[in-house]
Amino acid sequence: MKKMLVGLLGTVVLVVGGAGCITTVDGRHSAGVPFRKDRIVSRYQLSTEQVFVAAKEVLAAEKGGLGVLQSENRVNNSLVAKVNNRFVYVKVGEIEPTITEIITQVRTDAGWTDIDLAAEIDKQIALRLQSAQGGSVGGSTTAPVTTPAPPATR
Repeated sequence: MKKMLVGLLGTVVLVVGGAGCITTVDGRHSAGVPFRKDRIVSRYQLSTEQVFVAAKEVLAAEKGGLGVLQSENRVNNSLVAKVNNRFVYVKVGEIEPTITEIITQVRTDAGWTDIDLAAEIDKQIALRLQSAQGGSVGGSTTAPVTTPAPPATR
């Protein structure tokens, strides 16, 4: 009986200690597992409005997007959507007059992260911006950085 009580107490401690409160990119609080990477940050040399519209088109199903747009906040330029039964939070902010930052955060219903879906949404936004510009998108931090190979030794 004592072992069962200690086991039950240990389980309760793990459940309560593993759960917590996280801050979403739009400034709200939600239940979730803290201390896990759940955001992708990208920067573009475009206006805030262009990036916001592209993010909205990617998330909104009525515009051929990936999910259902649940909330649009024009005050702090944030979007909340539901994609594949996951909550997607996107915030667009101006770093400089010509540089815009976009933060994509994804959480499951249980509060776990889905960094792969966040990366996919970030990539879809970049592709939408590229097709809207008719060419390459400048200043993206999601572009791979290549380094030259070291010279061969003889």
